Amino acid sequence: MSGDLITYGDWGAQFFERAVTEERVLAGVNAVAGQPIAMGPFGVGPGRVAKVTATGEIGTATGHRTSTEPVEFMVRVPVALEFQLDLGVDIHRFNADVEVPLRLTARARDDLAIVIDIAAPTSREITVDLKAKGLRALFTQHAANVEGELRRFIAKYITREIAKPQVEEARIIDVGAAINRAAGSVVPKA
Repeated sequence: MSGDLITYGDWGAQFFERAVTEERVLAGVNAVAGQPIAMGPFGVGPGRVAKVTATGEIGTATGHRTSTEPVEFMVRVPVALEFQLDLGVDIHRFNADVEVPLRLTARARDDLAIVIDIAAPTSREITVDLKAKGLRALFTQHAANVEGELRRFIAKYITREIAKPQVEEARIIDVGAAINRAAGSVVPKA
């Protein structure tokens, strides 16, 4: 037998520390890196008369552990977007470099599962570096508060994506089932 004996509480804390690592969390988030995004059209501005359509790609996330009690990570997901604002009489084009912050918290569930909670960002937490293509687009960008509308839409989009059944399922690590599978492989067969 190797290693010293420790308390159950210490074992559990060390298990979480070693099982839910920065590398594993980022690998899970980066499973969506490179995926295309298509949004819209959605209404913006006064009366939501103008329509925005956006396409882009999710970049590679970066992040770090911010807490051990609870085990928590701050992850930043970059998104490159190209979008157009259709005013009905004119179409303006923009590029946007977006950074979406996600706070991920690993929690223990009584059925021996680890659940990764994801806090959806607010529109104020999302950063957008907006570049208008052309002078008229630049003027429209400020007049229609395109950046603020885009941040609000992205916040809603992320909230919907996090709530999808396949995403909720992917956030659960069933440790109990893994233990049962492992125990079944060492028990002698009749």
